[in-house]
Amino acid sequence: MAVPWLSVVIPALDEEDRVAEAVRSVRGEAEVIVVDGGSADGTRAAAAAAGAQVMASERGRGLQLGEGARAARGQWLVFLHADTRLEPGWAAALRCLPAPVVGGAFRFALDGPGRAYRWLEKGVALRCRLFRLPYGDQAIFARRAAYEEVGGFRPLPLMEDVDFVRRLRRAGPLAFPRLRAFTSARRFEGRGTAAASLRNLGLLALYTAGCDPRRLARFYPPRLTASNAAGSNSGLA
Repeated sequence: MAVPWLSVVIPALDEEDRVAEAVRSVRGEAEVIVVDGGSADGTRAAAAAAGAQVMASERGRGLQLGEGARAARGQWLVFLHADTRLEPGWAAALRCLPAPVVGGAFRFALDGPGRAYRWLEKGVALRCRLFRLPYGDQAIFARRAAYEEVGGFRPLPLMEDVDFVRRLRRAGPLAFPRLRAFTSARRFEGRGTAAASLRNLGLLALYTAGCDPRRLARFYPPRLTASNAAGSNSGLA
């Protein structure tokens, strides 16, 4: 069997209504692995029907991402949230990256209408330009060699994306293709973009100051500390 050039890893938990769309957005270009963290709904069946390889794991975002990466065979690894879909052309964008690039992420976009969402997208773009710090719902990607060199994703309950990217940056330059990663806006419903962003900025500040991610996870909404795509830090602008 030929070794794929691209592998996409999708951690999931109770995402039967969204995971198929995520899989379909990438399956024509890559090996797709959905790592289920013990869903009680039809997530596994939906992922398999959409064309993904499905594997079981203990629950935990960093843990599931690591398990999927070890099972993947591609030269490039893309980590896609289960409520996120990539814009057509994403694979071609990766093929055009220069050799020194070790990884990066796509452009953050929310799938709902509203001026607040557009401002949040601009804030995330600014953060990436200034600090080279993308988050998990931007579909972080890495060359396999660089991923292994920096130790991959650690089994953290929160901030696993920040932890990984901070180490990946030391291996070489990151790239940010213009192709969009469309993510569900559900985590902002009710609470709002401002409140969610302030909460997440506070958590990031505490993490940067050295606070244990396991302690920080206690202050994150229970639904969002699961391994599904909603449990991201993307509210940070």
